[in-house]
Order: sequence, then C-alpha cells, then structure tokens
Amino acid sequence: MAEAGLEVVLITEDVSGLAEGIVRACPTVRLHTGSVASDVLDRAGKANVVIGLAQTITPELVAATPQLRWIQALTTGIDPLLKLSLSKEVIVTSARGVHGPQMSEMAFMHMLALARDLPRMIGNQRHQKWERWPQRLLLGKTMVAVGVGAISEELARRCKAFGMRVIGISDARTTGEGFDEIRSRRELVATAAEADFLVVMAAYTPQTRHLINTDVLAALPSRAYVINLARGPVVDEAALIAGLKARSFAGAGLDVFDVEPLSVESPLWNLDNVLITPHLGGMSDSYSQQLLPLVVHNLRAFAAGEIDQMHNRISIAATGAGA
Repeated sequence: MAEAGLEVVLITEDVSGLAEGIVRACPTVRLHTGSVASDVLDRAGKANVVIGLAQTITPELVAATPQLRWIQALTTGIDPLLKLSLSKEVIVTSARGVHGPQMSEMAFMHMLALARDLPRMIGNQRHQKWERWPQRLLLGKTMVAVGVGAISEELARRCKAFGMRVIGISDARTTGEGFDEIRSRRELVATAAEADFLVVMAAYTPQTRHLINTDVLAALPSRAYVINLARGPVVDEAALIAGLKARSFAGAGLDVFDVEPLSVESPLWNLDNVLITPHLGGMSDSYSQQLLPLVVHNLRAFAAGEIDQMHNRISIAATGAGA
C-alpha cells in the first residue's frame, strides 16, 4: 500500500478512537500514540508525520522529529504552530470544517440561554422561587457572524431555521449558504449596530487581534449579546469587561479567553450578564469519527506524494513563521 513505511506520531487524549480508525484504514502505517507529547519523544525519531491538537504539538516534539514533513492539526486554529519555527518544507493541514455541528450548537446554547436568561431560571430553581417574565425569542432577531467559513455556514443554516436574519462579516467571502448578506470588515462597526447577537468566529491572526474592539462594542445596541467562540484575543477583553460593567450592551457568552484557564481573579466570573463555558466549543462525543475521514484522506494523499490533493493545507511561510 502507498502508506507502507510511513511513521506517524498521534497526540490525542482520545487515543483509542482515532488510533483504531487510522490502523483499520491504513494498516501499514506505523503509529506511535500518546496523550501528551512527552509520551512519544523517545519514539518520534523516524516520524514523518505528527497528528494532534495544535496546542499539544510542542517545540520538544518538533525537535525530536528531524524527519518531520507534515503536521495534521486536529483543530481549526493553528496559531500555536506559528511559534514553532517550522521549516518551510513542513506541510501543515488543519481540521477546518470538522467542527461545524458542535460549534454551531454551542452558539445556539449561548444565544438561547442569554436571550431567555437561563442562569436566572437555574438560580430560581435552586431557591425554589416561582418567577415569570416575558421570554425573548430568536425569531426575527439578527445574528452577525464575524468570520465566514464552514462553521459559520453551519450556524447560519440553523439560524434561518429559527427565522433569524443572518449577516456575515468577511473580507474573503462574498456569499455563503444561509447568509442574507455578507459585508466587508470595514463595515463591521456599522453592522454591529444592527446585531442582536454578535457571534465571533474569525480565525486568530495578527490581523484579527482585537478585531472586536472598543468601537465595535460601543456600536452594539443595548439589547445585543457578544458570543466569542473564536480565540480570546480576537476580542479586546479589557474593553469587553468595561462594556459589560457599564451595561452598554446586554451581555456576553464566552467560551474562549485571553488566558486559559480563566483566572479566578478575572472579573468576568462575577458579572451577572456573562455566561462562561470552559473552551468547550470544539468538543463533541463523536470527535474521532468526525476527524477520521479527513485524517485518512490526507494520510493517503501524503503517502502517495499527492500533496495537492491534501485538504486544508495552510501556508505557514505566508504568516512569516517559517524558519
């Protein structure tokens, strides 16, 4: 088989599910598995391929794989890899598009919980308090997705099923399934003024750091919620906290933060208009099954020398991170 002799390091906490699928599909691959990079450093010397969540691929692992030619990130974001000073000869591929179902469901959880004030309901249940108030619907509301890609399209389709208006913000796309319209980033501030929910999905790059800044937050209507499922630094956290304290907009649902885990000293924990989830957006109970088709396809293409057929290739050199 084409992949015969290929040595692969797989770093994942769910080693069994993905590893078993790779072995079934590519039985001649020699697979070295571990839940963290340090588990495989002594077996990585001949590896051509490293597969793992971007944040689990360490400088020590890269140094231990002198024959490394390809990294398959099991995440959409690959920003941790930008710090590794990878050779320009190393191919990097991401898991872009795999996370659509779980990320869009997480966005909906935040939208529904914030709109209907679920934390208040849970508090009342704990205190056996019977309190009723008008329930805010998603029907007819406007969701602005900052960043348009496969995940945002999954979310947009679900929003349309709920009768919502959907606007995207992107400089790379002008159309997308489920979107009523897509506008450029230069229209972000003006578009924020129309939002009931500003859902941040943009990839984290130097250009998107603090994309959601004081100007964007100040433009939000008092009824609007910010939901960040991208990376913490895409939103200016200090400006966000100031806006939440001033109640210049309704609140926020936050799954990502500048520093994770979120410090116990962060004021975000104690704000009553914030819903916090601990970076759960990309997780699912079927993640190995979701990843397997992509990983197997790319393994077979790489082994056959068909690099141009590999999915989700990313140019590290274009970011200035190449060695």
